[in-house]
Amino acid sequence: MADRLSALDASFFYLQDRSTPMHVGSVMIFDPPEGGFEYEQLVSLVSNRIAFVPRYRQKVRHVPGRLLPPVWADDEHFDVSYHVRRSALPKPGTAAQLEEFVGRIQARALDPRRPLWELYLVEGLEGGRFAIVTKTHIALVDGIHAIDIGQIIVDPEATREQPIPQTWRASRTPSGLDLLLGAVGDVARNPLSVAHLASSGVRGAAAGAQRIVREGGAGAASAAGVLARVATRPAPDSPLNRSISVHRRFVMVSTELADYRRIRAQSAETVTVHDVVLATITGALRGWLLARGEIVPGGERVRALVPLSVQPEDGDDAHLAEEVSPMFIDLPVGEARPKMRLHQIAYATSQHLDDGASAIDAASIAGLAGFAPPTLHSLGARLGNAMSRRMFNLVITNVPGPQRTLYAGNAPMVESYPVIPLPKGQTLSIGLTSYDGRVDFGLTADREAMSDVDLFGQCLADALAELLDETEDLA
Repeated sequence: MADRLSALDASFFYLQDRSTPMHVGSVMIFDPPEGGFEYEQLVSLVSNRIAFVPRYRQKVRHVPGRLLPPVWADDEHFDVSYHVRRSALPKPGTAAQLEEFVGRIQARALDPRRPLWELYLVEGLEGGRFAIVTKTHIALVDGIHAIDIGQIIVDPEATREQPIPQTWRASRTPSGLDLLLGAVGDVARNPLSVAHLASSGVRGAAAGAQRIVREGGAGAASAAGVLARVATRPAPDSPLNRSISVHRRFVMVSTELADYRRIRAQSAETVTVHDVVLATITGALRGWLLARGEIVPGGERVRALVPLSVQPEDGDDAHLAEEVSPMFIDLPVGEARPKMRLHQIAYATSQHLDDGASAIDAASIAGLAGFAPPTLHSLGARLGNAMSRRMFNLVITNVPGPQRTLYAGNAPMVESYPVIPLPKGQTLSIGLTSYDGRVDFGLTADREAMSDVDLFGQCLADALAELLDETEDLA
């Protein structure tokens, strides 16, 4: 019998619907290498790499009657060419055209009858560039049995991928009777554990969030305390929380990492680059609300769930990507002074760490094998979708990547934007990755409830410039 999904992973299937497909993605943009980059190269690259991640050739099979969570089973008819697809933008191949493409494909749910991922080679970008766009269901990426496909297709060196012998053979797909007999066997072997799984599946995401906390390693007790405190204070009302449709928009915003470091260097010792990023987002939210004609009183707050990578108790770097802890930050959008917003956020994040969470420093995350940000963004999205949306107004995932060029085959990657799914009732999710001297924001928004997400993107650039100007004036 194949592996059974955890209660948390099963809950992602039970709770998703047409308006909330639960997959995470990335948009990686590459310069054209000498000799070009062909679709066949990408197929060969993906075929080679997933040989080491068997989950990418497995699909989900539900137990009849859903008596227990589903199981992972090999796809006997696995076809890599179905999952690795080819597309092209019409001339002139602008960033806006790529954003529209990403918004449309990310709005479509993955086919539940097949392994839960897709990858697109998008040709025709300006300057001869191309993009690789990924979609991976968040139940697939748990950081233990499978990492995000975006992490395994890039390398620190340019190489010409050579096909390896494909010796994989699928196990027979279990029938409905097999699944029932397997469930009966599980009950006989471990009735208490199975009873917990079954009840957790019914309870859904709340139990999943508790499991993240229980198994979160260092800071788990602190995370439980954070959840208890936040549960008594629902998130404030916000235009960010509305009923959402089945359609999405996606906006990319690229900024310079040096600007955030310059602001940090001119601030108090306790201020981090992460604090500067959150202060920039806070300024953008304030500018966006004012531009929409909203009243923003001095005490106005927007509560963000910022999944925080935490250090395991055993200090084992091999397991850094498995653990995230919830950090709730009330962003002071009512504060008119950029530096004051920054100091308030720095104080709030330091208080969270003082409560016992042991954050992983940026260098440790950036040093993980492969390109870790896609997997860590996926784990952050899992946490955001597992928790009650009454606790926060939006999800922000911030993952530092390596400050050197990475390659897909022999093509250098120049930009990387995360695509974070929208939890039900939330109109905006923000993901950002620092990579090779840049900080790239991926903004996912509901197409109807937040049709002006491009305005928010401009507000991000304006907020960073405002914070930078005030910092230099005070220096």
